[in-house]
Amino acid sequence: MRWADLAFEPIGERTGVYAERSVVKKAAWEFADMERMLESAEALYGPYRWGRYDVIVLPPSFPFGGMENPRLTFATPTILAGDRSLTALVAHEMAHSWSGNLVTNATWNDFWLNEGFTVYFEHRICEAIYGADHMGMLSVLGAQDLMATMERLKAEGHASDTRLHLDVTGRNPDDAMTEVAYEKGCAMLRTLEAKVGRPVFDAFLRNYFDTYAFQSMTTERFIAHLREHLLEPNNVTFDVETWTEGEGLPADAVMATSDRFKLVEAEIARWTMGTKARELATKGWTTFEWMHFLRHLPATMSTEQMKDLDEAFGFTASGNAEVLVAWLQSCIRNDHDAAYNKLDQFLNTVGRRKYLVPLYTDLIATEKGRLMAQTIYRSARSNYHAVSVRTLDELLAWKDSKPPARF
Repeated sequence: MRWADLAFEPIGERTGVYAERSVVKKAAWEFADMERMLESAEALYGPYRWGRYDVIVLPPSFPFGGMENPRLTFATPTILAGDRSLTALVAHEMAHSWSGNLVTNATWNDFWLNEGFTVYFEHRICEAIYGADHMGMLSVLGAQDLMATMERLKAEGHASDTRLHLDVTGRNPDDAMTEVAYEKGCAMLRTLEAKVGRPVFDAFLRNYFDTYAFQSMTTERFIAHLREHLLEPNNVTFDVETWTEGEGLPADAVMATSDRFKLVEAEIARWTMGTKARELATKGWTTFEWMHFLRHLPATMSTEQMKDLDEAFGFTASGNAEVLVAWLQSCIRNDHDAAYNKLDQFLNTVGRRKYLVPLYTDLIATEKGRLMAQTIYRSARSNYHAVSVRTLDELLAWKDSKPPARF
């Protein structure tokens, strides 16, 4: 057994990071805004009640982005992008110190009370530190994830899982833990904010956390509190059951927009009309803009187009996991052989389920990809956490049999 050689680096008076010695300096630089995040969170919704807030960066096999253990968040190393662009995850796990650890969902059916509140809170922390444009882009990307998830659930015959208030009777709760709880829950809170105004809504949320501190919460209990302390005093009409019990996204949902993404879409249009990638106006783009760019490229592209993009922007060599995975998905769908060595390397070294599932899913859509997926999985499986293995064994119909032919 190998024991990690952990070291600690302080960030602020109450914040710091643990990681292996080879990683800890990089992580401390990446998480430089942690103390500011904590101060912003307290300014929004009341004092931090857990003493310290530290993060430990775990090995690449860790299957989640983060896990909000009180006082010590477990985090994936895939957020160490080298430019502090993926640390919204830290804001998210920190927000769980209120929505999740302070007031906790009573059952897995009420999971949205943890995650929907936390995404909303995360966005508010990021807005306070990085500005409204940053928060807008983050919110739009989340909405894209939500719509894709709801379309998939409906196509798979699981439309009931697009409700906020779940029914996981007789099921593994993990099977129903999707972007719906996170992003639809956030959209509900954003819609409530729009109806009553931010100052009123912030006062309501702070009172909610104070009133139910160190207690568990059910959906029914929250709805009663919402009516008594927000809707009725402010004479607001809001059909909360349409949100919690209804499928899909209600018609009154207030969704985020981003002017900066409109500029990205204009550059995509220029490229599809024949402008070379190196001539596009991409200077100063953030990770979010690159993610939006990659998500909205044409579904079908030629080898020449893929080569043009990669030569201009170096996607295959990117150290940013979000950008790289979005690019690798395009490579799989367009059978771009030049990126397959990188795909093999990534799947053999990263165990975060958020990335593994879409990459393997895209691979098994073709016979060539299925053989590739089986070959890679055979070598990578032992490096994955049991949570990821369970999901991928089912996805790939995995049987430990004769190795498939090389692709």
